[in-house]
Amino acid sequence: MRKILAVMMTVVLLAMACPVPVGGQEAVPPTVSARGAVLMECSTGRVLMAVNEKEHLAMASTTKIMTALLTLELGDPKEEITVTDEMVRVEGTAMGLRAGDTVNMESLAVGMLLPSGNDAAMAAAITLGGSLEGFAQLMNERAREIGCEDTNFVTPSGLDAEEHYSCAYDMALIAREAMENPSFASIASSKTAKATFGNPPQERTLSNHNRLLRMYDGAIGVKTGFTKKAGRCLVSCAERDGVRLIAVTLNDGNDWKDHGAMFDYGFSLLSTQSLPPVPDITLPVVGGDEQSQLLRVVAQDVPSATLLPDEFDRLERTIQLPRFVYAPVKVGDLLGKAVYTLNGQPVAQTDLIAAEGVEYEPPKSAWEKFCGFWQWIWDGIAGLFS
Repeated sequence: MRKILAVMMTVVLLAMACPVPVGGQEAVPPTVSARGAVLMECSTGRVLMAVNEKEHLAMASTTKIMTALLTLELGDPKEEITVTDEMVRVEGTAMGLRAGDTVNMESLAVGMLLPSGNDAAMAAAITLGGSLEGFAQLMNERAREIGCEDTNFVTPSGLDAEEHYSCAYDMALIAREAMENPSFASIASSKTAKATFGNPPQERTLSNHNRLLRMYDGAIGVKTGFTKKAGRCLVSCAERDGVRLIAVTLNDGNDWKDHGAMFDYGFSLLSTQSLPPVPDITLPVVGGDEQSQLLRVVAQDVPSATLLPDEFDRLERTIQLPRFVYAPVKVGDLLGKAVYTLNGQPVAQTDLIAAEGVEYEPPKSAWEKFCGFWQWIWDGIAGLFS
């Protein structure tokens, strides 16, 4: 479709509903034991509670969230590699790789996210980055794309290293991005998963270290971590009734309980609400089968958004459509979108589509217009004597 100037119409929505706080009382953020913590709502990225969320801290094996995401984004899941001595020359937790083993990239992601295999992280990093330094560069580039400003990766596993750090806020951003990847989300949410490796390869069942998957109703990921420097680290995700939250605690000796309390707090605040439907709109059609024709435009669906109690009446709706469209137009053709924003940030949108079709009629030639004119004259005269 030709690039044309969009017509922007902003409508402040009238309040239609306002959820009541649980028990009629204002919810209070829980007190946590973490050095750094964040609770983030996923659809908008808004922060619901935070403790030292920008402080640079070691993040241990929660690093593997980024390593596994890159493994799934850059590697062919079924591509097999041969494990080298360098790949398994690493301390700490392991999925059980040995030099000479054959393993595919998907199994490496499983080995990182469930048993927190440092060997799996090393194997993926050397394969994809050519070296640990090369892979760290890929990690940092991806972090910047996501919006991280206080993160610097050095190791793919999260083992302590000088200048290897992040913050609670950035880890929430990384987890939010990773959970949008279907393969990553499927693995991270699994209590157990199959991985194939060995010499010759054999299918094995690996168990997830993330106890929250069994402890908290609605938990769907993502990763644990621990080193002496970092302390206990946990990045988790939970979803209920269409509301998805990310919780991060760094250096927290009571992380399981703290995450449960953080999620309870977040879910008590938020609800998913249907937004007011977009009214029918008409657009002029150029080149249609009539002299002048208006095309009816409708919303593809009624959008919903995750909102706090006082936010519904502060939403704005922006209609983005061209001034006109060219024929032919088919039923269901995408013509624009309606975007709902809160404080200037989008929270929902829906496509605007053609409710009917318009056929194209080529312009009439000068001769056709001349004949048509005289036919009109003749019809008028004939009408006088009929």
